[in-house]
Amino acid sequence: MTDLDRIETARMVAERLRPRDQDQLSVLLRDPRVAATLWPGHGAPTEAQLLHSLADKLDHWERYGFGLWLLRDRATGAVVGRGGLQHTRVGGQQEIEAGWAIAPDRWGLGLATELAHTCTLVAFGQLELEQIVAFATPTNLASRRVMEKSGFVYERDVTHEGLAHVLYRAEAGR
Repeated sequence: MTDLDRIETARMVAERLRPRDQDQLSVLLRDPRVAATLWPGHGAPTEAQLLHSLADKLDHWERYGFGLWLLRDRATGAVVGRGGLQHTRVGGQQEIEAGWAIAPDRWGLGLATELAHTCTLVAFGQLELEQIVAFATPTNLASRRVMEKSGFVYERDVTHEGLAHVLYRAEAGR
């Protein structure tokens, strides 16, 4: 498998999550605006929950050779988000998900779309997957636009973590 620890896009450097990223991830993921998109109705995660989540993400890299990246601005090195590909269970099925969380001060600049395109390239290129999914709450119109711009097609409504979500799918060669 090709080394996916570090990927560069036009404006970002995506690096494999590491234990040292905990503090930067905490700032990003505990921001109420980001938490509202990732855990709607639940509030921001606690530090203990974030530590557990990071441990799961690190384990995912070890088990599968891919996972979520910490995203940095290529010009400044500032953290601009977190995202990538990961195994997940959604709508009653095991899937590989493309996901993203962008720092609110960078919303609207196309970084999520840039990452989503990168996820599809990696999934259908290096990982040779046939399909991947992305999902969001029905009211998260920004993420829905990102999915549509990146080749994902609405498939169906699902319940995920007890909340209504919309499931989109992208397929290799489509």
